[in-house]
This record gives sequence, C-alpha cells and structure tokens, in this order.
Amino acid sequence: MASAAAVAAVPPVQEPTALADLYRFTVEQYHRMGELGVLTEKDRVELLEGWIVRKMTRNPPHDGTLWLVQTSLLQRLPPEWALRVQSAITLSDSEPEPDVVVARGPGTRYGGTHPQPADVAFLIEVADTSLAQDRQKARVYARARIPVYWIVNIPDARVEVYTQPRAGRSPTYRQQRIYRGDEAVPFILDGKEIAQIAARDLQLPG
Repeated sequence: MASAAAVAAVPPVQEPTALADLYRFTVEQYHRMGELGVLTEKDRVELLEGWIVRKMTRNPPHDGTLWLVQTSLLQRLPPEWALRVQSAITLSDSEPEPDVVVARGPGTRYGGTHPQPADVAFLIEVADTSLAQDRQKARVYARARIPVYWIVNIPDARVEVYTQPRAGRSPTYRQQRIYRGDEAVPFILDGKEIAQIAARDLQLPG
C-alpha cells in the first residue's frame, strides 16, 4: 500500500531578490525572442511564471531513467493519446518543457502549436539534480490545472504523484502520494486508471 502525506503549499519558483524591478516576460514575448534568434535551441532555458530559467544539465542517471519511464508508458498508452518527450507545453505565464507529457492525440495536431492545459492529462519530471526545481514546478502545473503530475525522484528512489490541482493565489496540488519499490503507481488518464506500474520499474537498478 502506498504511503500518503498532506501537501504543503508549493513555493513559487525562486525569484531573484537583489533587484526588485526585474522584468517578467509574457509567453508571447518569449516566443518572439525565439523567432528573432535572441534565444536558440542551444540556450537550454524555459519560461516559468514569466522568468527565463536555465534548465539543469542532463546526466546518465536522468537520461537512463527517462528511457525507462518512456518505455513503460508507451507499452500501456491507449492509441488516442500522444506521448511527448522533453517538449514544451504552453500555459498562461509559462512554457515549461517537461520530461514526459501525455497529451490528447493525434500527435500531428501539435505541428503548429504546443499542447495547451486542456490537452494535457498527465506529465512527468525525472529529477536528479533538478529535484528542488521540479517540486517548485508543481505550482506552475497546479495553476494550469494539469490533473496528474509525477516526479520520478532518483536520489530517494521513489515516485511522487501529485493530484487534485488547486489554482488561485496559492496554486498547489492537494494530494501527494509516495510510491517505492513494488508499490503500484496508478497510470491515470482522464480520471480513468489505465494501468499500474511498479515504482521500481521506473528506477534504474542501483
């Protein structure tokens, strides 16, 4: 049986404190910087709550775990859903690039636009050195009312599952469950349990 814990309010993405008047960018401005070449694919950044944030450098444990997660989900994914890996989603004030997104298919519908909140049923961050930032991102995803958010937590060998998003002034997920070892993590899409995956099957042997 999985252990459960109440979720404290998720803190906002850390903001610079030295300069109070730093400028927040809109999603449209962020897109424009890409169009003009101010930001390129070489710039490993994403937009979080108006801040352009540097993404963590990937390492072998991260990429190996991501492969496990991707493989496990693809084996169970219904054909009407699309699985996207390290691809952007567009939210009201953010454009994060989660490690895994399950969005309404077909995947070809996203040739001209990234998935919006209504398209996204489920997303995952694989966390090693990025664990603190990925927990902070729960605030971003809860504000967008993404129904299910997993963090595959490499350092603690567990899967953190966040559900019941609450938007508003202090967005957060109202429920968090922790899964370890042989405990079965429910794979839920549109409120329906599609499958169960043992937490250890989402972790590299260590």
